Amino acid sequence: MFGFLRDYKTVPPLVMKVIAAEFFIQLVNASFMNLQPLYMKSEGYHDAEIADIISWRFAGVLLLAIPLGYYIKGKPVRKLFYASSIGVPLFALLIIACTHFRMHYTLIAVQFLWGASFTFMQIPVLPFILRNTPPEHQTPTIALSYSTWSLAGISSAVLVWILNSADPVLFSERNLLIGISVIAFAGLFFLLKVKRESLHESDTKPHESVNNKHDWNLIAKALLPALIIATGAGLTIPFINLFFARVHLLSTDVISLWNFAAALLVAIAALFVPRIKERIGYKLAIPLTQSFAVISLVLLATTEWYTHLSAAVAIAVGCYLLRQPLMNLAGPMTSEISMKYVGKRNQELTSALISAIWSGSWFISTRFIFGVLRETGWPYVSIFLITAALYAVGIVLYVVLIASYNKRVRAGEIEE
Repeated sequence: MFGFLRDYKTVPPLVMKVIAAEFFIQLVNASFMNLQPLYMKSEGYHDAEIADIISWRFAGVLLLAIPLGYYIKGKPVRKLFYASSIGVPLFALLIIACTHFRMHYTLIAVQFLWGASFTFMQIPVLPFILRNTPPEHQTPTIALSYSTWSLAGISSAVLVWILNSADPVLFSERNLLIGISVIAFAGLFFLLKVKRESLHESDTKPHESVNNKHDWNLIAKALLPALIIATGAGLTIPFINLFFARVHLLSTDVISLWNFAAALLVAIAALFVPRIKERIGYKLAIPLTQSFAVISLVLLATTEWYTHLSAAVAIAVGCYLLRQPLMNLAGPMTSEISMKYVGKRNQELTSALISAIWSGSWFISTRFIFGVLRETGWPYVSIFLITAALYAVGIVLYVVLIASYNKRVRAGEIEE
């Protein structure tokens, strides 16, 4: 039953240390994703203000992503991991203080710097894994790195649920965010043990122009599905807790309980990714999991139409618990197929562009779409249904990408 765990014994120790540091950065990310909207709500911010301020986190990633993608080509990246492990928790603490004291412009600036710090781990980590992991072991290694988000979500949700339930005053959203941010500095301990790293030989070849280095046609095909799905996700994911708080009137400790359950399911699902890919392949695994996730999102959103019924909140939570692992199950596979599709010389830039797309789309979605729609009275159900429609388009584009990928494999242009 647990034979799939053997796949993860092949993760190189060097990479495992970086993944451990990544976990602590994701711990802050998960905690702020879940608690920051609720904390700002408790401080008197309304939905449009929350969306506006949170959006600047994604602007920080957007601004640095592409320059960073060019910078890391052929260069060691350990120092960037250090910058992220220090900057993310440090700026998180400043965000909490600026929110409490209503330092609006400083809060925006710190949110921006938080996003920039997060970029220093988010973008280099996938190229680092590909550089330092044999090809036959890359799938479980990427899956493990990807699962740090869900494992961090589990840890964060457990802490919030237990502590906030025990004493909601002492362990308020603000105090919990402070405590978790301090704990996250522990990621530095693992980075101090990273003494070396590898580079692709092709990365260091001189005298090549930027235009000759990168295959823009391949990169564009790999990025288009991510662009569509990321735009939809930005309308929903940062605000799912607000949906449960405002529409279904759930408290912070109850929301954290369900976040824990969802994160646990995501983590378990992520661990099975190598076996799922081996058994049914990209062609079925990616569109099937994403399609069922979209159906779950639609059912979740439409509970706003019948909140007066006692079954509404149960259906909403049940669909949320289905949607999270199903959509995240495809994540490691879409990342892997995109990176393999573009080839080694395009991987750093592609990783940067994927981060830029997600952050740029979320910046636009949270700041200019969600905030405006909520300000003008749009209900959550309508906004979430827009997300579902965009997801559906993205799924079709992934089917096209997988077909092109398989064609290139058969032609010998990609090594499986």
